[in-house]
Amino acid sequence: MFNNFFFIGLPYAALFVVILGTIFRYLNFGFKVSSLSSQFLETKELFYGSRPFHWGLLFLFFGHLVAFLFPRSVLLWDSVPIRLLILEIVALGFGITALFGLFMLIVRRLKHKRLIVVTNKMDIVVYVLLAVQIISGLWVAYFFRWGSSWFAGTITPYLKSIFLFSPDIAAVSAMPLAVKIHIISAFTLIGIIPSTRFMHFLVYPFAYIWRPYQYVIWNWDRKKIRSSKKLVNGVRSKNN
Repeated sequence: MFNNFFFIGLPYAALFVVILGTIFRYLNFGFKVSSLSSQFLETKELFYGSRPFHWGLLFLFFGHLVAFLFPRSVLLWDSVPIRLLILEIVALGFGITALFGLFMLIVRRLKHKRLIVVTNKMDIVVYVLLAVQIISGLWVAYFFRWGSSWFAGTITPYLKSIFLFSPDIAAVSAMPLAVKIHIISAFTLIGIIPSTRFMHFLVYPFAYIWRPYQYVIWNWDRKKIRSSKKLVNGVRSKNN
């Protein structure tokens, strides 16, 4: 029952909530979807926390993604011991970097009263889940080594079975507790995305890549703009 709930029920619930919740929030809130940046309240300590946290998390995310999409390539890479060792050390280093960044962000949040005022309950939940996710990942990396290989051979088939609507949890059910905690916290984080600041990852302004470097909008109705849910308001000028 435990394994069925956390490795079948939770993944599907998390995916269902994140898809529908994201669509609902994006369509109904428009520009209100953001990371609610607190940079203007404090900058220096944010730099030393945000940079290592984001870079560490970004590398680890794409590392897991590569192992999921190209498991055979990862296993081929790991077939040479020195390459396996390099990959494991680098991944562990980025995990420690992400944990250090998260620690700095938490200290910053607790240290400054102005930040405490703008901290909501979901921020605390996110910090706790991120700490569990990163610490459990480091726990796995240190005590159950060569994770890149057994991830590609064990976790990848499980994840693919979830997406193919034919869940096979036999291998995951036999995994150590640290691995189970890591998987559960990952799906929990995915499920709470629509109700947290994580939404800003899903609404990144890609339109800025191809839009004109100057963008002028005329005829703004100040009364309507305050309550509008549109992403673009007013009449676009022809003189971009």
